Amino acid sequence: MSFYDATVPAFLQILGSLSGLLTKAEAHCEARKIQPDVLFNARLYPDMLPLTRQIQIASDFAGKTCARLTGSEVPSTPDTEKTFGELKARLARTIDYVKAFKPGQFEGADAKDVTFPVGPTNTMTLKGQQFLSAFAFPNFYFHAATTHGILRHNGVEIGKRDFLGVN
Repeated sequence: MSFYDATVPAFLQILGSLSGLLTKAEAHCEARKIQPDVLFNARLYPDMLPLTRQIQIASDFAGKTCARLTGSEVPSTPDTEKTFGELKARLARTIDYVKAFKPGQFEGADAKDVTFPVGPTNTMTLKGQQFLSAFAFPNFYFHAATTHGILRHNGVEIGKRDFLGVN
């Protein structure tokens, strides 16, 4: 399996599923007369980030990981979304960005040094394979799964097939 095949399709699958989760969350709010901000600010625990940030971070991990692995300019993505439409538009832009990468851009990425931020003032450097498997994917899936958990915890009727994007 090429490094491209191990990376891009995985990101696209879950980014698409996150968009589907937001569509179901929006319908849930409309049907039950719930203000969307209730869900946007929902957390699984008080010290965790709210739903909106979970979506933003998952989106960032997909796009910025592809950029770092290919030596492309890392996109800047301000976190300004306040509506379901804006969150879905962010996911759509990320999907388009990730889709634009070509397999050849990932050649050798598994063995190249990837330097990335860890916190506001520190960086870390790992080989591409380790960066993807031990840092980028775990973070991406954590924030995607937390999005699912927040929505499910708040009564949105979703399940594993929704998370996987196969519903």
